[in-house]
Amino acid sequence: MSNAALIAIVGPTAAGKSAVAMDVAHRLGAEIVNADAFCLYRGMDIGTAKPSAADQAAVVHHLLDTHDVEDDVDVATYQVMARAAIEEIIGRGTTALLVGGSGLYVQAVLDDLRFPGTDPRIRAGLEDELAALGPQVLHERLSRTDPQAAAAILVTNGRRIVRALEVNAMGQRFQATLDEPKPWRPALRIGWDPGVESVDAAIAARVHAMWEAGFVEEVRALAPRMGRTASRAVGYRQILEDPDAALEPTIIATRRLARRQRRWFRRDAGVQWAESSSRLRQILGRLET
Repeated sequence: MSNAALIAIVGPTAAGKSAVAMDVAHRLGAEIVNADAFCLYRGMDIGTAKPSAADQAAVVHHLLDTHDVEDDVDVATYQVMARAAIEEIIGRGTTALLVGGSGLYVQAVLDDLRFPGTDPRIRAGLEDELAALGPQVLHERLSRTDPQAAAAILVTNGRRIVRALEVNAMGQRFQATLDEPKPWRPALRIGWDPGVESVDAAIAARVHAMWEAGFVEEVRALAPRMGRTASRAVGYRQILEDPDAALEPTIIATRRLARRQRRWFRRDAGVQWAESSSRLRQILGRLET
């Protein structure tokens, strides 16, 4: 791999990816490109464990605080922004580190995925129907218009049902499952995962620390302006529903998220997994050979 490389550091939330990325960035003189969907939003700091001001001063970070919480940033928009940032970094002869746990966002950058467009008017109408009628009614409609998509989407997954109906209404075909992907450009894919027990413990510690840092107050301040996408973030959603009883549900939801992320990234045979610093050094050592 050349000196101007793309490296992805992925894995479950609270595994320690940000700390690993900082170490790698210092070692390689790299710049970090955020691949956490909710770190794009200004003001969502505590609940996203956004890199600290000190870390951002020590290593150049891209795609943090790019949007207001009112905005609904989708994966297609992110793909364009992230690839532009990576091209600019590599064009200067610098290594780009794509770091995060948002599986589809990472894959959208690393693999040659193409996404149908959107229609805000159609989307808004379907979102209103979802809120009023629930996902089952919309899933039944999808079963009539696109049985293949409906068979691949859980009846409880309102967001994907709405997206499928939106794409179909625009006269396009909704692809419920992704084809075998082709890489966008050469990249070293590193998965960081110290193990389920370690991550579960880190999640509990992180959530308690977030509460002590004023997470509930952060959500209350943002709540009047939060759009549909921002309000779905783990922790934010729980506090919006019941701020007085959200701590334990946030821990549970975050652990479930970590398991989903682990399953997503483990499907990628190109990811080289590290659970310790020695294994990470072994993987990175190949860059220097």
